Amino acid sequence: MASTNISVGGTMPPRLVVVDKITHPKPIQVDDFKYLESQIAAVGAKGTTKVCIPSPTMIHFRNSRETIDEKAYPTLDPFFADLARVFQEELDDLYKAGARFVQLDDTNLAYLCDPKMRAEAEQRHGDANELARQYADLINAAISKRPSDLTIGIHLCRGNHRSHWFAQGGYEPVAEVLFKQLDVDVYFLEYDDARSGDFSPLRHLPADKTVVLGVLSSKKAALDDRAEIVKRLHEAAAFCPRGLQQLCLSHQCGFSSTSEGNDLTEDEQWAKIRLEVEIAKEVWGEDLSI
Repeated sequence: MASTNISVGGTMPPRLVVVDKITHPKPIQVDDFKYLESQIAAVGAKGTTKVCIPSPTMIHFRNSRETIDEKAYPTLDPFFADLARVFQEELDDLYKAGARFVQLDDTNLAYLCDPKMRAEAEQRHGDANELARQYADLINAAISKRPSDLTIGIHLCRGNHRSHWFAQGGYEPVAEVLFKQLDVDVYFLEYDDARSGDFSPLRHLPADKTVVLGVLSSKKAALDDRAEIVKRLHEAAAFCPRGLQQLCLSHQCGFSSTSEGNDLTEDEQWAKIRLEVEIAKEVWGEDLSI
């Protein structure tokens, strides 16, 4: 799978190979969640800890049928069923540990918006529209047993490695599946530059769901233009059934999606976060709780 940007080298995504039945012998993220909770408590802070885990699609998209052992899975239906089950078990473990907000990090639905990467995916997996629907069914199955007070978000990203992107293309090719078929509560959407297209796909957003709009950039050190960000928030709100009430503000992705981090200093990072909070208070008021 090739990027449609110029690579800067370094960390490359792992190639996942399924050699046996998929199982979940122990929790994966619970210890990390507990550690973060302890650090928050140690400084007397309060807030909801968001646990970020890979989307279940990540074990399938970059691979082909040949990378899934045919003795373990002669057909793919049992593979997808097992994949959904282990995510159900992980979410159950996280919930029992106290987690109430889990984000699925999914680059693949965003990659299906890039014409070149979409064509490559079709060579591996067939029709891209059907693949998007299959992924929605997989994600829905993975989160189908969550308790009502466990919020599930999904983050779509087009790559974030050393301030470089990996894919490009607006959300329109997957918009209806994304907003009308996925059973998640919150969408974290990359929108920091023209690569992500315009806001018109938000017209499919249901009235009972929220979009965290990633119009700020974690890729560059310079502060975003405050007036431009406020303007873009209002432009996006025009497509949403309940306007700004359905929107939140964020950077398009993390400051360090890989160990190398993006090309900015820690001080520059915190300056960007302070600006984010200031803009949010300007748009929504002092109380930013939802």
